[in-house]
Formats: sequence, C-alpha cells, structure tokens
Amino acid sequence: MGKKRKPIVAVVGRPNVGKSTLFNALAGERISIVKDTPGITRDRIYADITWLDTAFTLIDTGGIEPDSKDIILSQMREQAQIAIDTADVILFMTDVKQGLVDADGKVADMLRRSGKPVVLVVNKVDSFEKYMADVYEFYNLGIGDPHAISASNKLGLGDMLDTAISYFGQDAAEEEEDERTKIAIIGKPNVGKSSIINRLAGENRVIVSDVAGTTRDAVDTEIKFNGKEYIFIDTAGLRRKNKIKEELERYMIVRAVSAVERADIAVLVIDATEGVTEQDAKIAGIAHERGKAVIIAVNKWDAIEKDNRTVKEFTGRVREVLSFMPYAELIFISAVTGQRMTKLYETIDAVSENHSMRVSTGVLNEIMSEAVALQQPPSDKGKRLRLYYITQVSVKPPTFVIFVNDKSLMHFSYTRYIENQIREAFGFRGTPLRFIIRERKEKR
Repeated sequence: MGKKRKPIVAVVGRPNVGKSTLFNALAGERISIVKDTPGITRDRIYADITWLDTAFTLIDTGGIEPDSKDIILSQMREQAQIAIDTADVILFMTDVKQGLVDADGKVADMLRRSGKPVVLVVNKVDSFEKYMADVYEFYNLGIGDPHAISASNKLGLGDMLDTAISYFGQDAAEEEEDERTKIAIIGKPNVGKSSIINRLAGENRVIVSDVAGTTRDAVDTEIKFNGKEYIFIDTAGLRRKNKIKEELERYMIVRAVSAVERADIAVLVIDATEGVTEQDAKIAGIAHERGKAVIIAVNKWDAIEKDNRTVKEFTGRVREVLSFMPYAELIFISAVTGQRMTKLYETIDAVSENHSMRVSTGVLNEIMSEAVALQQPPSDKGKRLRLYYITQVSVKPPTFVIFVNDKSLMHFSYTRYIENQIREAFGFRGTPLRFIIRERKEKR
C-alpha cells in the first residue's frame, strides 16, 4: 500500500485580508517545528494541518507590498498562478470590510478558468447578523458560495475546512497503486536539477504527466535503470521572469514542498562552485520536516580545482550548514561529465531500502537495554528515567515508540543517544528516524 500524498491547500488574497491570521488560527500552537530546522519560524510559508483526521499542507502564496493598484493585481495574479500550479484546493480570501474589489474579480476569473476547486472565504465577519448582507455580495464573483469566517475570532473555520477537504481524494486514490520509487530533485535555481535528470535518463525516459485533473507543472520522468523503474519529480520547470527575489524564493519553496510531498526520497542538489548556502538549508529543511530520505548531491564537481583535501573540506562545510540532518547521504557528481551518476542510482536504492526498513521488537529491546547499561538515563530531583520497552510502529520514515516512566525526564539528548545506538547497529543511512515517547505508569 503506497503512502497517500498529502493534499495541498493554498491561500490567495489581497493584502490585509487576514491570510496570516487564518494561517496562525489553523496552525495554532500545534505546528510542529522540528528543532534546529532552518527557515521555518521566520517566514512560515507552509504548515501541516490536521482537520478531523484529514492531514493536509496549507500554503500561503505570498505577501504583497501594497503599493499601487496595478502592482497589487499583478502580484495577486502571480500568487494565483502559484496556487493553481501546486494546490489541490484553493482558498480565495476576501474581506467583508473592504468589500468586493476590482482585483478580486480579476483573480476570481483566473481561478475559475483553472478548473481547480476554489473555496471562497469572506473574512472579518465578526458578527453574522451585522455583516451577512455584505457577505452575499461576494456571490457576484461567480465562484460559488461565500464562506463567512472570522479568522481572529476563529468563527466559521469548521465549515470552511469541511468544504475544502470535501474536494480531496479525487486523485489521491489513483496514486496509491504506484510502488515505484519516487525521487524529488530539489535545490536552488540553476544548480543543474534538469541536467541531472537528463543525464540519468540518457535515452530511456518517459515523461509521465500527472493524474488527470491536476495541472501541477512539475514534470515527472519515468526512468528504467538495471530493470528497475524510478519516477523523478523535477522542481525546475518554469523559469519565471521574475523581478522580485523574495517571490522567486517563495515560489521555489512552494514548488519544493509539493514535490517533496509526493516523493519518498529527496535529492538536494548543491552547486559545487557556489558552496553550500543558507538557501540550501532552507530547502533541505522541507524534506527533513516531512521525514523523507535525503541524498545531498554536490553537482558540477568537475568544475572544482582539486587537491587531496577538497572533498574533506567540502564535506565538513555541508555537514556544518546542514547539521540538522547528519543522516543524509552525500555524493559528489557531475551531470556534465556523467561522473558518479550510476553511483547516484545505487545510493537511491540503498536509502530507499533504509527508509522502509523494519527492525524486530526483540532486537530493538536488546539494543536499548545495552544502551541504558552503557549510559545511565538522566534523573531529576531524585527521580530517574526508566525505559521499559521500544517497538517500531511504521516506516517511511522508520518510527519508534519508547515507553518510559516519565516523559519529562526523556531529554532530547538521550533520545538522540538511543537513536545513535540504533543507527550504529542498523545503519539507516540516508533516512531520518522518528521517536515517539509514551508514558506508562510504574507497576507497583
């Protein structure tokens, strides 16, 4: 049974209609920010949300600098385009107090033509009695029933989400059957993502267009190598004629989120001639947060002057900047000369196997009791942490539950110590491991 891709919901709307208020109301305090993952708190472009057992990714398509009317319109069109390209459902947000604005109508036309499901949201309706007449005016946009909400007072959000998730699943089911390894090629613009796919494909490539009904413009390429089939998801595409660096970066992150969501493995491509940057870390963080297997591919390695220290020094820098994913496999390649391209396939196979590896409960408990004997668990105010039992509950990524006497005593560092012992025994190279700590009352 393949893993369902999480649907993507994108929010589009003019400045000050309350996009980020809605974002925060939905993501709330429950947003899990993985320790030391870069770029997630500052500019939260996306959040993982669960509503009535349905998980989806919410994307904010961007802020607009309120300048002149034309700029607002052109930036909204840009946002709408991002939403149409990447989302399964679009939340089109308007503001009852600003009323219906010309730009709303123009963007509504664009959304309607896209054929994507759109949920029309009218925000700032703090009182239904007072504003309902004004809400009806939004029927004029011709994109269905307006949903009156107040993001700041958390009113009406349930009905809005019910409508949004009712559109899910039309194409999710069709992706179930596919057992082929899916690899997202991610990275900054111009690091050579497409050339890598072209080089991997050689002659034998098939372009797989997406399931009917979605116009995601990430192009999937099906490649056979040594009798195995792989699907590569390219996030390059669309060279946007974009004046605004921030918009481009946001677009790139949104694209990476939607590609990574559909993949099992992410190959993060870094340009050897530029070295590893903060931006690389931000993109890597997306795969890390989502628990995908990761391979860091340093491309254009042929263009680097080498001496016997080069690889070691570059490796050191990568490990430092991407310190939150020490598990990631690292490989130096060149799409131009074809250097180590077959090695990339071998690495993909290896991390794919690790990402879905299961370890028996008996063996896990042996490793754990040995680890506990080697390094005493922490204690606090005379109470010592006790670890009773460990078991693996799922794969992709391998996820373990540890039962302890007191959750608050299980420090981050001790969990990491247990993780390292498990990795020492089984490798698990290339894949993150997840740990869930559960409390079990001591038996008297």
